[in-house]
Amino acid sequence: MLIHAYNDFFHFLQVERGLSDNTLKSYKRDISSYIDHLKTNERVSWNEVTRSDIVSYLYNLKDSGKSSSTIARTISSLRQFHHFLLREDLVNHDATLHIETPKKERKLPDVLSIDEVDKLLEIKADTPLSIRNKAMLELIYATGLRVSELVTLKTNDLHLTMGFVRCFGKGAKERIVPLGDVAQKAVEDYLKYARQNLLKKNKEEHVLFLNQHGRPMTRQGFWKILKKLANEANITKDITPHTLRHSFATHLLENGADLRAVQEMLGHSDISTTQIYTHVTKTRLKDMYKSFHPRA
Repeated sequence: MLIHAYNDFFHFLQVERGLSDNTLKSYKRDISSYIDHLKTNERVSWNEVTRSDIVSYLYNLKDSGKSSSTIARTISSLRQFHHFLLREDLVNHDATLHIETPKKERKLPDVLSIDEVDKLLEIKADTPLSIRNKAMLELIYATGLRVSELVTLKTNDLHLTMGFVRCFGKGAKERIVPLGDVAQKAVEDYLKYARQNLLKKNKEEHVLFLNQHGRPMTRQGFWKILKKLANEANITKDITPHTLRHSFATHLLENGADLRAVQEMLGHSDISTTQIYTHVTKTRLKDMYKSFHPRA
């Protein structure tokens, strides 16, 4: 009986809530692990599950070394699931009631300096693959797109004459992000000199960025390319695709951009998520002060 509700829940998340594949995978990890825990405690129906079962499961996560942010996300998943059970009349109580969410550790994101970004983007674009790589990196730094948004962009999401790109973020929410001249030129070069070459026989493919086999670029493929280019640029920081998104937001705020505008461009539903970047800029200012002020 436990697994039936599980399947119904994911059908609800996918069809009615329109959540992205990555978000669904996170929910599936959380709920599958939770169900395994309940089975070891011999729970066979959801009505048997109590607050104590959930607290016991959360303590297991903590004892296994899971971070407070992981536990907070798990609690959110369990709440959504139990609310679904209640709404569908599969239970007569909410077992997540009065479960407290631990405070998340606000870890400041790693960002690249402007010099490091310049080094990373100094790509000799003279082959179809290198032209594509330059276009991808220029675009993701110019727009702050998530890597999942970048690799799912379609050619008709580009509006180059108007200077913007359309993307679909979490929950399939559409947003419009401005595109700078440098990124626009890099994308135009890719469309003109490289994409047709990479298409091979797959002429019907509409995804913008393609791999060497003419198929859509994957997140893992982009990550490998980024790591390789970072090594070639002698960047010692542990760089990820999200580092470029963090750098995009931080550099905008450092240069006086409005926080609400940055929130809109990043696609954050809550401005408190965007505010982490104001802490980054303050930290960098303090570091600069300590480094250069004679009496710091």
